[in-house]
Amino acid sequence: MSDTDLIVVHSFFSRAEADVAKSALDAAGIEAIVEADSAGGMRPALAWAGVGFRVFVRADDAQAARDVLDLPAKPAGH
Repeated sequence: MSDTDLIVVHSFFSRAEADVAKSALDAAGIEAIVEADSAGGMRPALAWAGVGFRVFVRADDAQAARDVLDLPAKPAGH
């Protein structure tokens, strides 16, 4: 993924939330990365004090990614 055309589509307070969002985007065929300033994972509080855990996608995929992340959860079997 080229870093010249990346855009933040959502920020989260925890790495776990950002990873779930990335997995949902991956399942939808949208390549994404998670970025945070957490000193290499050694100081997660740094990310909480800043902009959080950010999910980036290509600019061309931004609207589709937002659509995926904004879908309401559906109960299984419905």
